[in-house]
Amino acid sequence: MIFKTDLNYRKQALLQLLLTVQKKEAAIIQALYDDFKKPAFEAVATETSYIVSELEYTIKNLKSWAKPQRVLPSFLNFPSSDFIYKEPYGKVLIMAPWNYPYQLALAPLIAAVAAGNQVVVKPSELAVNTSRVIAEIIAASFEEQHVQCVLGGVEVSQDLLSQRWDYIFFTGSVNVGKIVAQAAAQHLTPVTLELGGKNPCIIDETADLKLAAKRIVWGKFLNAGQTCIAPDYLLAHEHIKPKLIEHLKEEITSAYGKNPQDSADFPRIINEKNWKRQLQLLENQTVIFGGQSAENDFYLSPTLLDESPLDSLVMREEIFGPILPILSYTSEADIEKIILKYEKPLSLYVFTQQNSLAEKMITRFSFGGGCINDTVIHFANKRLPFGGVGHSGIGAYHGKRSFELFSHHKPIVKKATWLDIPTRYAPYHGKLSGLKKMLKWFS
Repeated sequence: MIFKTDLNYRKQALLQLLLTVQKKEAAIIQALYDDFKKPAFEAVATETSYIVSELEYTIKNLKSWAKPQRVLPSFLNFPSSDFIYKEPYGKVLIMAPWNYPYQLALAPLIAAVAAGNQVVVKPSELAVNTSRVIAEIIAASFEEQHVQCVLGGVEVSQDLLSQRWDYIFFTGSVNVGKIVAQAAAQHLTPVTLELGGKNPCIIDETADLKLAAKRIVWGKFLNAGQTCIAPDYLLAHEHIKPKLIEHLKEEITSAYGKNPQDSADFPRIINEKNWKRQLQLLENQTVIFGGQSAENDFYLSPTLLDESPLDSLVMREEIFGPILPILSYTSEADIEKIILKYEKPLSLYVFTQQNSLAEKMITRFSFGGGCINDTVIHFANKRLPFGGVGHSGIGAYHGKRSFELFSHHKPIVKKATWLDIPTRYAPYHGKLSGLKKMLKWFS
């Protein structure tokens, strides 16, 4: 069955989704709190408002994005008119993670629907309450043969991956991303993989340390560190490291109080398994701030580590929690040695007043995206692509690029019939020198 994908149908489906998510905002905020005590401010700032904005932006621009794009024709095809048609891939599977379970399920869904695809969404089984509300939203917004939400655990994911899809969009860990890519390869299915990595944050001796600390604390401990683009470790110049540490401690206390467990603004680790993993990362480490935990609450306080060995567990894996190792450097060679020890990260951050250093750092290293003198905020601009490189991901989306990602770009040449130049047709005898001259002229 070929599902109807005309623009009016897509637009009406997205308008219905917009109405539904607006009605369900309070339910989503409560579900996010129930899943891991995400504060309402963070729920709105990083999840619900983002989805509403993405919907409104997509609905407004859908018609212009979808129309055939005229491109300059080749003189070799004269006379012709050349176009790129945007067509849906077909049946799309979206597999969402648990850390931003609402935003990272609905954002790719919006784009896939806008591009005219049929979609199956598999939310994370770890964010149980949010996944339930997502299922309700999808059921209330779409016809069943257009978009479906499938709930369940690993076995459900495995069953979905065993089926044939026209496109797969996955957000999650590198290890699971490899499984998804392997399954997709069986059918030569194109994929987008939004993964992660060890995101470095460099602070040199010219940085505004108090402001840097404030922005690092916000970006790192947002969502209790369970953010794929959060700073994973700091590289601080040895001259300013002690002062930076003091500022970091002050900013953590200013944000979450002397006991962050009592703060309404500090979320929890998603489940027991991930909480225990965080504690393992702390083993044999020098804790200089924080480190308090509570199993009954899956709580781990914002924690600073001093000079974690590069071969220790906390420096071998993406942390994905409220633990921040602080390493020192004396030269750019030190920075290079540490960063190049790991796979290409999803993000990189530099705090400096030296434009030359900032430019050198962002051009020397390969990474998904980043900021100079801030953290995380590059995610917010719809006009910037968001995605990884190497082990941190394949493909990029956001804004118009999301629509482009879920569309096959079909090139079409419309050749006129009023003139037919005979040079290209056999027999070719006597035509080679003329062909060479023509190709040189038009190259």
